[in-house]
Amino acid sequence: MIAAHGPILPLILPLAVAILLLFLPRRAQRLIRRLSVAGSVAQVGLGLLLLRTVAEGTQLVYRLGDWPAPYGIMLVVDRLAAWLLLTSALLALCALIYALAGGDREGRYFHVLFQMQIFGISGAFVTGDLFNLFVFFEVLLISSYSLLLHGGGGPRTRAGLHYVILNLLGSAIFLLAAGLIYSSCGSLNFAHLAQLMAGLDDSQLALARTGGLLLLVVFALKAGIMPLHLWLPAAYSETSAPIAALFAIMTKIGLYAILRMSTLVFGSSAGSLAGLYQPWLLPLALLTLLIGAAGALAAARLGRLAAYLIILSVGTLLTAFAGGTGGIAAGLYYLPHSTFAAASLFLCAGALRRCRPVIGDQLIADGDLPQPLIMGGTFFLAAMAISGLPPFSGFIAKLLILKALPQVLVWGVILTTALAAVIALARGGSQIFLAASGPMTLPRDGKSVVLVTSLWEVPAIAGLLILIFILTLAAGPALEFTQDTARQILEPANYIQAVLGGGS
Repeated sequence: MIAAHGPILPLILPLAVAILLLFLPRRAQRLIRRLSVAGSVAQVGLGLLLLRTVAEGTQLVYRLGDWPAPYGIMLVVDRLAAWLLLTSALLALCALIYALAGGDREGRYFHVLFQMQIFGISGAFVTGDLFNLFVFFEVLLISSYSLLLHGGGGPRTRAGLHYVILNLLGSAIFLLAAGLIYSSCGSLNFAHLAQLMAGLDDSQLALARTGGLLLLVVFALKAGIMPLHLWLPAAYSETSAPIAALFAIMTKIGLYAILRMSTLVFGSSAGSLAGLYQPWLLPLALLTLLIGAAGALAAARLGRLAAYLIILSVGTLLTAFAGGTGGIAAGLYYLPHSTFAAASLFLCAGALRRCRPVIGDQLIADGDLPQPLIMGGTFFLAAMAISGLPPFSGFIAKLLILKALPQVLVWGVILTTALAAVIALARGGSQIFLAASGPMTLPRDGKSVVLVTSLWEVPAIAGLLILIFILTLAAGPALEFTQDTARQILEPANYIQAVLGGGS
């Protein structure tokens, strides 16, 4: 079952759940919640099964309609896709649990859109051609824009407008780039393109190079790479906490696309186009690190701080991807760590906004805070994790990234920006939590109501932190897997054979 149909199951499951939820009446809220959670739990189980199946190097290929490559739609799951599918499924489950605190009641179709978002994320990871990557990007744009506006409000509307305008521009550039590549190669299938690139003549090379660089611009916009990051802080900090947490994986989709294109389509067998992206990766990465650190130091709200730390993690990952096999392996180990850590900070910010309705998640002192030890403790652990402090997996990953890239400039930027993140989080944490003394009370209906953290908020944040602990404790096998993954994607002959040769 998994070997034959594995690549399409991560798409069918959330799509089927979304369609089912669409036809349920709003009064069936309890059933809607249960089905949505059940679908997300099943997605995690499916991710684990796929990871186990491809762990030995198997590459699963699904041909829709049994059309042969490169003419039909190909869905491919290798180690890289399975690793990211599991990461996104675990993140989505924790974000959904947090939303059960009440955030899912702010709009009519929250759970439908949430499942469609999972559908789009999964599709981007398993698609085997450029056109369907564009299709899944558009699915993501529609569902993420709707989720971004979930609950309404002026700031969200403004942030959503900027987000959708820039991403529509990115979509137009994507189509132009895909057209240029198709006109030069006659195909959009990743594996087929990898075969064709080395045989292009001079006029075709110019078109393919232009198309490839335009795609890099699109992927940089999706990933929030400097200077195309300006949409991200407002979009991520203004939306609701569970959606911001889910969005923590969105930048990784752009980074995944860069990694897939640079190692497969423009990999070592691409002739004069081999390494097309390589000269751009490290300079853009270091600039992104610096802008992320500067934004984190200047942030006045916890949500905004978390958004800039997302940008910082993007810079760290892009740096790793410029470091060959060792750097890519370290980056893939760092990817779920940074995703879970940033998501936990967004959820902490959401809990603060709910419990401090007047000042929200501003980095200022307030003597009234519900369960300050619990909230302060979760913030402290999340801050340590995202800063890359020992003993968490982020510390291990950054050490390995530094080992893979021994240049003085790289070390200086990574260590300086890591210190800036520690300072920003220490400042924010001390301002919020050191002055906290007890629960806040608000008058409501003539009574004094005590605000406390929800039954669903703490388990969701704790779940993300537990995942980070597991990643730390399982560093040995996890790093062995990411090293095998890095070697697999840097030697794409087996991928090409699996897609074009009829095997799996």
